[in-house]
Amino acid sequence: MKKFGQLLTTAIVLCTISSSAFAHCCTPKKVEAYAHPGMFGSQAQELTTADSTYVTGGKILKTHNRIGIANKDNAYVDSWVKDMMGLLKAKEGKGFNSKMPVLRSELAVILSEGFNLKDTKVRKTYTDISQNYWAEDWITGALNAGVMIGYPDKKFRPDQPVTKAEVFATLAQLMSVPTDRSLIVPEFKDKEIKYIPKWAIAPTKEVVKSNIMEDIPNPDRVNNDEYLSKEQVAYLVGSMKQHWNEINGKAGLLKNYCPTAFNIKLTDRLSARQSNIGDKFRAKTTQSVTLDGYTFPEGSLVRGEVVGVERPGIKKPGSIKVKFTEIKDGSVCKKFPEKLTQAQATTMKNPNIIARLLGFPFSGTARIVGVAGRTVGSGVNVIADGTEQFVDNFSNVFVDLASLQPVSSARNVGNAAVTFGKGVFDICKLVVTGTFGVVYELTDEIRYLIVPQYSNSSSLNPGEELTIMF
Repeated sequence: MKKFGQLLTTAIVLCTISSSAFAHCCTPKKVEAYAHPGMFGSQAQELTTADSTYVTGGKILKTHNRIGIANKDNAYVDSWVKDMMGLLKAKEGKGFNSKMPVLRSELAVILSEGFNLKDTKVRKTYTDISQNYWAEDWITGALNAGVMIGYPDKKFRPDQPVTKAEVFATLAQLMSVPTDRSLIVPEFKDKEIKYIPKWAIAPTKEVVKSNIMEDIPNPDRVNNDEYLSKEQVAYLVGSMKQHWNEINGKAGLLKNYCPTAFNIKLTDRLSARQSNIGDKFRAKTTQSVTLDGYTFPEGSLVRGEVVGVERPGIKKPGSIKVKFTEIKDGSVCKKFPEKLTQAQATTMKNPNIIARLLGFPFSGTARIVGVAGRTVGSGVNVIADGTEQFVDNFSNVFVDLASLQPVSSARNVGNAAVTFGKGVFDICKLVVTGTFGVVYELTDEIRYLIVPQYSNSSSLNPGEELTIMF
């Protein structure tokens, strides 16, 4: 009995450990999308692994919460806007909604985080801001830098929404973009901007002319609403950081602010066609740069990793998303900030013809086998599901007959016929789709072999030079 108790205890412990491990390993962490090109669209499937959720086909939605690498239409990095929304949500809790109007406290956080407005402990007393208020340090930073002010009644009003006009007036202090002095309200995307009082016309013109609103989320809201959302304001600050030199930021209120820029040259190749989530890559700095008080010389090692892939397909160029993780000089190693505010490809390269010829047999075979395998796998699923449903329907036919329910029995005969017909149709569709997909992949591989520029927008090649900014 004692031995049985010990065995039982051991079994329970092992089951608990196994269950925990299974739950942990089966938690989806990242998404990697594989195209399944076809004339009838994609057959969506999902397979969860320890590190990723692999999606075959389906539509991968692109959000405004990632930054494109300039000159690379389908290469991305994580964005500062997403990071800011995460910070505010963590501080404010469950009711946070990035689409709601930005509050004065949130504007202070976004400005302080965006432009490194450190809390210098020179505090201005406001009766509605206690020392343990969640945004007190950020508000102090914004006040000390002069980018925000309180009200004459000694209140800051942290929970008051900030109007669109007030946001434009605040941002215009930080830039120097020449504009005309007329009282004509400017247009945005060829439409009138509403809710702009006379006192805010000049700063609104400056913001519009700076082009920092070019790809703002929900542009109709800029024209028609009195307030901008939290996400939109974070986007504007992130865009200002990206275009700091163009908007002549040093002539504005924050003369000492200077974004940290890294100029790097890639040594590895990354591509939406062949790279996978988790792939590591390296680059070298082409100029010295200072991070956290240490000056890294030219030639310092930069490391990164692939965090998102969407394979190319019909009318889909594919995309790749990367993250820069650290910079190293000898024994000195520094982590990069989590989010970038700008990334630009300044020198473009293509793999030479010899490299493409050597890779063609392998990459072509891999993509063709991938499409064929996913087609066969989808066919097996269709047959298995259809057979199960077909047999279940016939089972119900006999059960209903034996239960003296002829109408229900006849209905199940019809259901079985529909299931069979649908299965035949799905198999035929898969055959046509898979055949078309294989032909497409082969054609695409040949096109890349002859004209590699077609894939350049979704790849990063050895020798290409990037400028990344924090």
